[in-house]
Amino acid sequence: MSRLSNYLLPTLKDAPADAEALSHRLMVRAGLIRQLGAGIWTWLPAGLRSVRKAEAIIREEMDAIGCQELLLPVLQPAEMWKQTDRYGITELFKLEDRKGSDMVLAMTGEEALTLHVSREIRSYRELPLMLYQVQTKERDEPRPRAGVLRTREFTMKDAYSFDRDEDGLARSYELQRGAYARVYDRCGLRWYEVESDVGMMGGIGAHEYMAPCAAGEDQVAIAPGYAANVEIASAVAKPVDLPPPLDAPREAPTPGLSTIDGVSDALGVSPGALIKAMPVMAEDRGLVLVLIRGDHRLSEVKLANHLGTPARLARPDEFQEVIGPAGFIGPVGAGVPILMDEAISGAGLVAGANKADAHLIGIEPGRDFDFEPCDVRTVEAGDTTEAGEVIEIEDAIEIGNIFKLGTRYSVPLNATFLDEDGSERPIVMGSYGIGPARIIAAAIEQGADEKGIAWPLAIAPWAVHVVQLGRGGDEVSDAAEAAYEALREAGIEVLLDDRPNAGTGEKLTDAELLGCPLRLVVGKRGVAEGVAESQERASGEEGRIPLGDDLVSGVREILDRIGSSG
Repeated sequence: MSRLSNYLLPTLKDAPADAEALSHRLMVRAGLIRQLGAGIWTWLPAGLRSVRKAEAIIREEMDAIGCQELLLPVLQPAEMWKQTDRYGITELFKLEDRKGSDMVLAMTGEEALTLHVSREIRSYRELPLMLYQVQTKERDEPRPRAGVLRTREFTMKDAYSFDRDEDGLARSYELQRGAYARVYDRCGLRWYEVESDVGMMGGIGAHEYMAPCAAGEDQVAIAPGYAANVEIASAVAKPVDLPPPLDAPREAPTPGLSTIDGVSDALGVSPGALIKAMPVMAEDRGLVLVLIRGDHRLSEVKLANHLGTPARLARPDEFQEVIGPAGFIGPVGAGVPILMDEAISGAGLVAGANKADAHLIGIEPGRDFDFEPCDVRTVEAGDTTEAGEVIEIEDAIEIGNIFKLGTRYSVPLNATFLDEDGSERPIVMGSYGIGPARIIAAAIEQGADEKGIAWPLAIAPWAVHVVQLGRGGDEVSDAAEAAYEALREAGIEVLLDDRPNAGTGEKLTDAELLGCPLRLVVGKRGVAEGVAESQERASGEEGRIPLGDDLVSGVREILDRIGSSG
């Protein structure tokens, strides 16, 4: 029974002062969530209804591709995380039990499930296998923000595939990709799939699923036929005007000018004609000088992927004696290995002279210094794909990710099987995650207006919101109650606002804030005429639906139209 006279839906006129994201503000104001601590949120009844709907859609699509549901514990022995070399992850919650044994609160399920599979699967005949769970996850997030978008505790659907070889993994991966597409379409989201970095998960390939919106914490490079997370995107750089080439580099005084803009203004050249030299300390490689165009930004993810090892910007005391003073370093005579981004080309370039207050002009890579080519810059809006399509950069929320893990976990945890000829081989794995809370937040971000939420029908807490005007105890309340009961008995999820002490303005404002797809207002004038006034939340389209026997069919007709358009 969903009557607001005895339902916990604590709406607010104003959002919390620290709420930045639109979804954060509206979810608190609409009484969907409440905060318990930094990055720790409680789902109130209305919000939980939407979460459960998203989870149901996810379960249906996982079941449809033969993925079997189970449930892993959140509290896990640390030993297996040490075996996979993930125990050192900063965001992993670590603790000891009363016996002093190391334990963790799991952020994903690879270790636990792979260990189970290693003990249960013996033969190639038992593969392929796909398993999933919908379970609480814990993450010691350093900067919780944006409501439920970045939290320390969250619910996630994580699925895992186990195959004999990479061909089998490719088939499982495609099954999951298809299921993900259906999940997001059914939830009414605008979304796209992009290439992504494997990150802490490891493996041999990955995709992310992104929902474009202003609150997005990620950026995506998109163009016709191309989409990738900006962290790993590649593109053809916009051309830049270069000064005339010289036969050899020539020193130019630049007293006190240690910035790209300062040097380009003083020398009258484009920032893109400068070489930005960045000393980097790479594990296992030591000091490396990374070069990018002066108008570009370094992608630390792409750099780490190229190096195959973690890296950080070097401190001045680590490079000044070897190369030169900060703000004036360059590749000519640097005396350390050099990585040069492929966007740098041509001659007549400008870079630091490796001594204070001086730069070199007329530099030509290859002639004046040796280098290892690489792609380590961040793609910019206006760059183009190899096919010549112009790239745009769009903010987006990550709503899911999938990984080709390969043998990243099966080897350290000894998850093997015997193939047809009796040889022991490691199981080839994939990992597939979806965050139901992120689906909810993305739907709110994409559909909301200045009045409040506008839910997609599939994940709305209720399909219909019946607003009873007046104080109750008259023909209006009787008609509203009859409409509510008729819809409920017909299997339509309906909320009745029968609060006796709430005025008309408050009820209508709350209905717009909560954002159910269809609102029915039952008032004195309408009851006298035998109708309820309807309004579709997303489009604003208004109408009149007969009360009585034709009410259910009239509502169904509108909901069918809303569902097909969403």
